[in-house]
Amino acid sequence: MGIGLDLPTFVGQLVSFLILLAALSYFGYRPIRRVLEERSQRIRDSVEKAQLAREEYERVRVEAEQGLKDARLEAHRILIEAAATRDRLLTEARAEAKEEARAIVEGSNVQLEEQRRAVVEELRREFADAAILAAEAIVLESLDAKRHRRLIQGVLEERLPLEREH
Repeated sequence: MGIGLDLPTFVGQLVSFLILLAALSYFGYRPIRRVLEERSQRIRDSVEKAQLAREEYERVRVEAEQGLKDARLEAHRILIEAAATRDRLLTEARAEAKEEARAIVEGSNVQLEEQRRAVVEELRREFADAAILAAEAIVLESLDAKRHRRLIQGVLEERLPLEREH
């Protein structure tokens, strides 16, 4: 026994070691390995979920950016349309105002012309009546009133023509 090895002790320890190894393997290693595999699977699932969440976040972010870009373009388009509508309405309002002003002026001119003619005609009648009264007073029944009125009306039309041609 040169190395100091006791064979029966060695075999007993080897058998004890193998039994312990088998027992640990069966009762300890498999459950630990199963727990470690479950943990590894949970970690893989979490990593996949995180990756999916990251991809979903990126997709939503891109959609949000596109939505914001579309909203800005729509707002710009609406502003342009509003400006065009404003300009069109202002132009229409100005045109309507000018037309109304022209119609008012034209109506006023026609009304003034009619009033002027009515005043001139009234003045002629009053002047003719005054002339008849004066002539009657001077002539004292030398001419009758109807004849005298026709005579004065003829003179007035020759000397003061009513502007009927306008």
